[in-house]
Amino acid sequence: MAPTHTVKGTVPFRDYETWYHITGRADTDLPALVVVHGGPGSTHDYLIGLTAFAETGGPVVLYDQLGNGGSTHLPDADPEFWTPELFDDELHNLLDRLAIADDYILFGQSWGGMLAARHAAERPAGLRGLVIANSPASYPLWLSEMDVLRAQLPPGVDETLRRHEAAGTTDADEYLEAMLVFYARHVCRLDPWPAEMMASYIEAFADPTVYRTMNGPNEFHVIGTLRDWGVIDRLPDIEVPTLVISGRHDEATPVTVRPFHELIPNARWEIFENSSHVPHLEEPERFREVLGAFLDSVGAVGARTTTVSGG
Repeated sequence: MAPTHTVKGTVPFRDYETWYHITGRADTDLPALVVVHGGPGSTHDYLIGLTAFAETGGPVVLYDQLGNGGSTHLPDADPEFWTPELFDDELHNLLDRLAIADDYILFGQSWGGMLAARHAAERPAGLRGLVIANSPASYPLWLSEMDVLRAQLPPGVDETLRRHEAAGTTDADEYLEAMLVFYARHVCRLDPWPAEMMASYIEAFADPTVYRTMNGPNEFHVIGTLRDWGVIDRLPDIEVPTLVISGRHDEATPVTVRPFHELIPNARWEIFENSSHVPHLEEPERFREVLGAFLDSVGAVGARTTTVSGG
């Protein structure tokens, strides 16, 4: 078996650049696994462990969505510039520029899962399979469930959060400290957070343009342009085999995830009992088995023997 190698670069997208990272072997013609990160406004870093699947499967492609990481930053763009359509167009462009549009699998995490579902509903001819990881089917569902999760926080925490939200002081240290109580329960339960998770967090914090415009100040206070957006109406149009992943303690609660399982005709749902929003880091061994078996089932032969790094 040939060793894996990594190629990094950018491809033009409109007047901008999309940064990509490909890990693969020279001796394979298996479909590419294209990894779509969350946010919107995060980076590929926290998903870098998925490159390990290239050791026995097809190439693994990660990229930074426009506005963050190695891709073009646009801090002065009009808020209306940042739309789901923009990022779907960017994904199509990436697939075409890398010449993998004829044979690929999509793995979308969090917001990336919603974007991947929207893409899959267009029924692109080269799409072989879809993985929706830790994603809500709509932001209205997400917001209603955030109220449920917030009510379960330790006494006084939600009161502190709501007081600052009402005052518009979500940058206050007291608010950030209370926010981290939620994150430790429902975003990543590892302590400390793995280095790749921190890398994405720092990148998003360094340029919060996309995240704050489309989402808001944090995961549970969604006041951005996506607050009324969802993909529920598109799900019956998805035709490829689909794996749905969520964590038992996930901020993407079962209520927010269930439409994927119920409305996508060929979907299977796996819940990770000891995980929140990043099972690939929190339960790497089971994640390896679950995703590996799915990749095998859609033509990525041998993926189940792959190891995924958790830190």
